[in-house]
Amino acid sequence: MSWLVAAVVGLLVVGGCGVVGGKDDDPALVAAPLPSASEPENIVDPVIESEEPEPEPTTASPSPSRSSAKPKATPTEDPNNFQLPECAHREGKEVSKAKAKAALKSAAARKYWPTSAPGLKVPSRLVLTTAWHESGWTSNIVNCDGGRGLMQVMPDTEAFINQRFEQSYTSTDYRQNAVLGANYLAWLTKAFGDQYFKGSYDLSAGKCKTNKSMCLLNMVISGYNAGRAAVDESHASGRLPNPEYVGVVRSLMKSCYCDRY
Repeated sequence: MSWLVAAVVGLLVVGGCGVVGGKDDDPALVAAPLPSASEPENIVDPVIESEEPEPEPTTASPSPSRSSAKPKATPTEDPNNFQLPECAHREGKEVSKAKAKAALKSAAARKYWPTSAPGLKVPSRLVLTTAWHESGWTSNIVNCDGGRGLMQVMPDTEAFINQRFEQSYTSTDYRQNAVLGANYLAWLTKAFGDQYFKGSYDLSAGKCKTNKSMCLLNMVISGYNAGRAAVDESHASGRLPNPEYVGVVRSLMKSCYCDRY
């Protein structure tokens, strides 16, 4: 069935230099301290968190950027392989896929809401496949819109986190980039879970009838690409703002070329 997955993903992936909501996204990420370069990557440090989640911002805000991945024509190759757009470039040395995977799994293992939502976890599979769709696990990509690294984190998102949580994260570090993306997924999970699912943070695919359903998993994936505001606005209609993007990530969660690494 690999040819069928390749064909489906090839139709769904958005080409060109896209922007994940750009300036219309939400800046509410919860950041967790990272280990230094000399510390093991699997150490989970204490999390800095506000006493209670703050009221949702009413102004536009940043988020990671949309993948500009283009599938290769050869069906035997990775159907979701990230292709560097002409306006994008690389900065610094690219880390191996093995190191990228380790960083993403470490970021997924962190607890971002230990006080107000201690049971909230971001599935490793969700982090891994979102990053694969965004960048093909390419750590040194700087995209056309400024999205950077594994999770294609936008500059204004990085600035917001550092200011709000008194941190010094840099998206140029692949490990910190992974944490920024996982934090955003965690925040979306709590935001949508509280607002629409009575405090449930269950990201099980079994809760979704289809890839277009307004289930929590689909909404979180959609929000990562389009921003929370776009998902909120479309909730009343029961239609996700970007079902194609959601479909690709959901497909990758089932079967991903990244599993070869």
